[in-house]
Amino acid sequence: MDSVAVFCGSSSGIHPSHVRIARELGEYLGRHGITLVYGGGRVGLMGHLADGALSAAGKVVGVIPKSLLDKEIGHTGLSELIVTGTMHERKSIMADRAMAFIGLPGGFGTLDELFEILTWAQLGFHTKPVGLLNINGFYDHLLDWLNHVVLSEGYIKQKHLQNLIVSSDSFQQLLQQLSADVTGNSNLPKLGPTDFR
Repeated sequence: MDSVAVFCGSSSGIHPSHVRIARELGEYLGRHGITLVYGGGRVGLMGHLADGALSAAGKVVGVIPKSLLDKEIGHTGLSELIVTGTMHERKSIMADRAMAFIGLPGGFGTLDELFEILTWAQLGFHTKPVGLLNINGFYDHLLDWLNHVVLSEGYIKQKHLQNLIVSSDSFQQLLQQLSADVTGNSNLPKLGPTDFR
């Protein structure tokens, strides 16, 4: 696995642990030669993530729509900054450039990106692994809702929910599982949404 797209907030939130883990994830990717593909911003968790990777001499590809270049303050120190015309182009390029995906804490935009990439997997448009880092239980309520939709409401099939690999322990564990899925050499138990606690 030589590239990962990370979806995360353009704000830093209120918990210092989110900032710390975003930076540590970036540093880890940089040290291990895994290209970071992300939303191209210099602020919020996006900025900390990118700065972490750059501090470890990592390759960082940012993809940002022209209309958000000023709002999200496009990062000018990246290995590559791709400016797109639309959000759809942004998401398509990020999907093409990455071998796997990770969701960190964030808001509407982060969930939009995460659910779109999961929907594409459900529809068979790609077979790349999708991970969610549930830092300090940030996504507990979302995961409860997803299980409710599967088990009680019948809107998502269990096999499609299993496309989402969840870890609350460490990004290293999550990356190990994503990498194993990419290579097809996994002897690890798959971390599904019901295993995160």
